[in-house]
Amino acid sequence: MRFSVNGTEREVDVEPDMPLLWVLRDELGITSVKYGCGIAQCGACTVHVDGIATRSCQLPADTVEGAEITTLEGLAPGDTLHAVQEAWITHQVAQCGYCQSGQMMQAADLLATTPEPTDEDIDTVMGGNLCRCGTYPRIRTAIHDAAARLREG
Repeated sequence: MRFSVNGTEREVDVEPDMPLLWVLRDELGITSVKYGCGIAQCGACTVHVDGIATRSCQLPADTVEGAEITTLEGLAPGDTLHAVQEAWITHQVAQCGYCQSGQMMQAADLLATTPEPTDEDIDTVMGGNLCRCGTYPRIRTAIHDAAARLREG
């Protein structure tokens, strides 16, 4: 199977039904993608597939043939940070941090389609990403901050 991960063409020899999560973690060593629930309900495994936030734990590898996969490591070019990553740091969103890569990937997708999200927009889109630590108010604040950063350029 061939696809691009964070801008680099990759080829893997795995079973077609192997979840993308395990391809990324076990075959390619990309550990920002986390296993949370295994049933696409918590969002810890969220990556972008062709620019769309997608749960990787239930996505068979053969369905991403030729796709562009982006993980947290590839959200911004080089050594720079994406506005979402900067805002997460500024507002100290993470407590345990386990869910945060999925949260940031979902937030980046939200901001790509909704540059000025309301609290309701954020709650609706982010509602499928669970945080056991309950950092939801900080997540919302960071998303508003990231939106402002992106608008400012």
